[in-house]
Amino acid sequence: MEYRLRRTMMFVPGNNPSMIKDAYIYGSDSIMFDLEDSVSIAEKDAARLLVYHALTSVDYGDKELVVRINDPYTKLGKDDLEAMVRAGVHVIRLPKTETAQDVVFCDEQITQIEKEIGKEAGSTRMMAAIESAVGVLNARDIAFASKRLIGIALGAEDYVTDLKTNRSPEGIELLFARCMILQAARAAGISALDTVYSDVNNEEGLIKEAKLIKQLGFDGKSVINPKQIEPIVNIYTPTVKEIKKSLDIMEAIKEANQKGSGVIALNGKMIDKPIVERARRVLDLARAAGVLDLEDDSIE
Repeated sequence: MEYRLRRTMMFVPGNNPSMIKDAYIYGSDSIMFDLEDSVSIAEKDAARLLVYHALTSVDYGDKELVVRINDPYTKLGKDDLEAMVRAGVHVIRLPKTETAQDVVFCDEQITQIEKEIGKEAGSTRMMAAIESAVGVLNARDIAFASKRLIGIALGAEDYVTDLKTNRSPEGIELLFARCMILQAARAAGISALDTVYSDVNNEEGLIKEAKLIKQLGFDGKSVINPKQIEPIVNIYTPTVKEIKKSLDIMEAIKEANQKGSGVIALNGKMIDKPIVERARRVLDLARAAGVLDLEDDSIE
């Protein structure tokens, strides 16, 4: 599956025309149009139509376009799927996923729609949001349930309610879920996305949480306000020292290959596969952040 940076995935309410139209300007890696929790029952049909027209008429550039649908077992969810797949959305986000069967069911619905419209089978991707204790315990099965899955994500608000607690500044109540979701995603070779930080005016708290989830290994974080994007991107942007070390590692590999040497070393230390993979990710993050030139790998 194609590697893609997902440092930030911005929620955009499906009933907000101005945000939908301008969503690409804020700098998130992925844009997620929400047809579920942020839209009232009375506005569901109008929001679906609004997002459909946006997907078919607005140029969002190279942004990854995601739509969170309503429960696919309901008519609302099925109508969402029908419209969004036909609109050419990149990724369907499945809400409140609890079992592998939830993923399989949604996959089957998408497959049928793709067949009806002559779209390449499997071209519409999926991600699953895990928001309950049952879902967390089934994270591994969920992660392996479909080849369409590009990632799994934690939805914290419903999850902590299910646990009969609430979110704390330290986030200790989320640690088990985060670890389960991360391990499942890595085992399946897909992305792991962390939950939103709901206090949009607490930048210090956001930065602290973003540093934690980056250290754990998450690919990125969902955001609910454009001003949350830059602090998270800054955290995921490698330092000059990290970039230089990674460039040196890649150069050492290049030189070893040119010499036909099976042994790769840098400054007297052996370079093995995990070190190479980390170096490549550092350079990918640096290029995405614009601090490493795409053409000649010079540091900006």
